[in-house]
Amino acid sequence: MVGRGSNQRLSSSVSSFGSQISFLMLSMLAAMAALYVAGRLWQDAESRVYLINELDRRTGLGKSSVSVDDTLKIISCREKQKTLTALHVELEKARQEGFVPKHLSENTGTNAKKKLLAVIGIVTTFGRKNNRDAIRKAWMPIGAALKILEEEKGIVIRFVLGRSSNHGDSSEREIDDENRQTDDFIILDNYVESLDSKANKTKLFLIHAVEQWDAEFYAKINDDVYLDIDALGAVLATHLDKPRVYIGCMKSGEVFSLPKHKWYELDWWKFGDGKSLILHSYAHDDITIGSWFIGLDVNHVDEGKFCCSSQSSGAICASG
Repeated sequence: MVGRGSNQRLSSSVSSFGSQISFLMLSMLAAMAALYVAGRLWQDAESRVYLINELDRRTGLGKSSVSVDDTLKIISCREKQKTLTALHVELEKARQEGFVPKHLSENTGTNAKKKLLAVIGIVTTFGRKNNRDAIRKAWMPIGAALKILEEEKGIVIRFVLGRSSNHGDSSEREIDDENRQTDDFIILDNYVESLDSKANKTKLFLIHAVEQWDAEFYAKINDDVYLDIDALGAVLATHLDKPRVYIGCMKSGEVFSLPKHKWYELDWWKFGDGKSLILHSYAHDDITIGSWFIGLDVNHVDEGKFCCSSQSSGAICASG
């Protein structure tokens, strides 16, 4: 039998032993937790070092020479390459279907042509061969020299003429003979020569020129104008940095309503107070073309050197 005092000593011993075990377990858990936290901290420290080094490398603070601008340029180039590839696919499809403009098909491939500086149309009509011959002798190259001017200086010059109201008559045959000899005409098959529709003739010439040639400038003059080609090229070159530029001898003043006046305008009453209509044709082609550009987003340049009727020393042309 165990007396009462023995039970008390046994209970005390058991309690002491349990306390030691609890302390030991707590110590082990604390040690394991410390090792875990230390390990994580060490891993985090290594990760932070790696991330800092990688960030330095990518942002250019380290040894990398690729900047943000360079990265954006690379991205932009890749996007443009994708767009260009898609356009090539569409172009090839359009070419197979026959929807490629003449100047585009001529300017692509191995026989690509450089962009021209200017295409000049000299508006003429039947019965004015003497005027054309005078221009050929004075300032317009003929034969092979005309082709050299196009290739070396990027300037194309052609006389612009429509058809006769009596298609195939002697007037047309004379022009066909002249053109076979000189090869310097643009014949507008969809225009019938008329004194009352010169503006429409100019419009059709511009349409034809844009379809046929890719140039920086398109110009129109009359067959009584004498031009300094080199001076014209120099003036045009100073405006190459201006987008959508309209250059000319700009004039303003009275709109003539008297029929006997040289510059009589049949539709004089339409001018002023916002009455002008875009792409409406007026009696004179210069007035018509100018009115078209009023409502467009173009830079108007009043170039005094283009005033052919003036006697200024800097003029690049003269009117006969």
